[in-house]
Amino acid sequence: MTDLHPEIAAVTDRVVARSRASRAAYLDLIARQRDAGTNRASLSCGNLAHGFAAAEDDKGTIRGGRAMNIGIVTAFNDMLSAHQPYGRYPEQIKIFARERGATAQVAGGVPAMCDGVTQGQSGMELSLFSRDAIALGTAVALTHAMFEGALLLGICDKIVPGLLIGALRFGHLPMILVPGGPMPSGISNKEKARVRQLYAEGKASREELLEAESASYHSPGTCTFYGTANSNQMLMEVMGLHVPNAAFVNPGDKLRQQLTRAAVHRLTEIGWDGGDYRPLGHCIDEKAIVNACVGLMATGGSTNHAIHLPAIARAAGIVVDWEDLERLSNAVPLLARVYPNGSGDVNDFREAGGMPFVIRELLDAGLLHGDILTVAPGGMADYRAEPVLDGDRVAWRPAPAESRDPTMLRTVADPFQPTGGLKLLAGNLGRAVIKTSAVDPERWVIEAPARVFDHQDEVLTAFKAGELERDVVVVVRFQGPGANGMPELHKLTPTLGVLQDRGYRVALVTDGRMSGASGKVPAAIHLYPEALHGGPIARLRDGDVVRVDAVAGTIAVLDESALTREPAPAPAFASGNGRELFRLFQQASDDAERGASPILAAMER
Repeated sequence: MTDLHPEIAAVTDRVVARSRASRAAYLDLIARQRDAGTNRASLSCGNLAHGFAAAEDDKGTIRGGRAMNIGIVTAFNDMLSAHQPYGRYPEQIKIFARERGATAQVAGGVPAMCDGVTQGQSGMELSLFSRDAIALGTAVALTHAMFEGALLLGICDKIVPGLLIGALRFGHLPMILVPGGPMPSGISNKEKARVRQLYAEGKASREELLEAESASYHSPGTCTFYGTANSNQMLMEVMGLHVPNAAFVNPGDKLRQQLTRAAVHRLTEIGWDGGDYRPLGHCIDEKAIVNACVGLMATGGSTNHAIHLPAIARAAGIVVDWEDLERLSNAVPLLARVYPNGSGDVNDFREAGGMPFVIRELLDAGLLHGDILTVAPGGMADYRAEPVLDGDRVAWRPAPAESRDPTMLRTVADPFQPTGGLKLLAGNLGRAVIKTSAVDPERWVIEAPARVFDHQDEVLTAFKAGELERDVVVVVRFQGPGANGMPELHKLTPTLGVLQDRGYRVALVTDGRMSGASGKVPAAIHLYPEALHGGPIARLRDGDVVRVDAVAGTIAVLDESALTREPAPAPAFASGNGRELFRLFQQASDDAERGASPILAAMER
């Protein structure tokens, strides 16, 4: 076995030491949940009868109590393309469970918000907090104590983190994440981006833009760019929570159904009554979290995971911070360029060798922990293989020895760049992160006068008025979790891209988020302390010279006297479109580096 890279080992040791007390408390919780908590055997006759009353053909098996009953937590809706395929999964899962003498019931459904639909709209202000609502819904589903294992059906941005945060409260149960796969490729992402920029410049009509968008997002399945949804799927592979390399098989492929079947069958083998007990709370340990961080860096994954990974870890009693992410980024080479970091999409990535290739390269270089507890029997070694159909069953074969497309997938010996795709920025404006994997290195340092806004629509108005035709650091503040739920500002990407293409040196600084699909414009995001809480960003004014330096890892206003000003007044809290219902979450949320989670913050008080 390859020796672990010294920096991976050092960061892991740092996480273990920092998490010792909280992790021990968590493990004690799930041990008590299994041994003394509510479970099916302890339910009263009335409780149990309610639980199987509608189980029809499975009623006798559930009543007998001798076989695993699988709880299905589903994020199905048929408006969200990635989750539309889940509509038929419960009935399939029940059939596959019966093949192993087990049963399955839908324990509950959780919301699944599409950031593509809400991007740039007021509904986006509910997006991040929908993760916590999903966690609560997952807990409600599993608290019925009817289940000895669970299948979690979710893919997109907040859904997978929310499912895991909620499921980890029941970490004594074995669980497997079941993906649905990406839609087939439509028009190229490069062509879509081109039309978006033309529209931003007034050179394409709304009908032309809609035609391009609908040719890109065109069928059931996950969007094919490498944003947060597909980064989620990558994480589940390097954490060993999928059956091996189930992530990127299209919904209509016969292999897709057999991977679901394999997940159901495998879950029945890892319950506490057998000899291969693999509870979720033990699968997600410090090493698995480090693996997730490494995978994020090696593939240039979504910046949203600088928030989601600390939150998932925290739910398991593990403490990670952005310094951990940066140290890992400095040690892990960039092996993949998937749009927006490259020209090909996740379907091309899979064809090039995909996750089996990446995992093999990282394991062989000592950059991944190979000894974590995975849902697969052989540990991370099983994830070096790609699934194929063998008759009507799934089999696995070794990943290709060479990349099938070196323009999007490379070896550790010949990476796209020697470091990963994420950088910590710290300075007199606070702490932020920047995704560098899609940014030209010539733009890793931007120093320019600021133009300060309190809302993203104000940026678009200024652009249309010709007020941004210069080198500029666009500052958009009062976008943090406390102010308005920390929406993504992806709506600004085409506009800022136009300015950059006109030859200006442009950067974005915000206490909000950007889409995990954001690309070529340098963006210092998740800045905290946020403006609402008196962070330095609230003291900036138009004309202040701001330096965003992804080489040195700094973010600062050059004239420090700016920091002595009174902070700008905060905008009034917005109501409408359900936003007022989340006011409690805004008031309870903590900072981005800890995961910006109101429920985790409240749980620890």
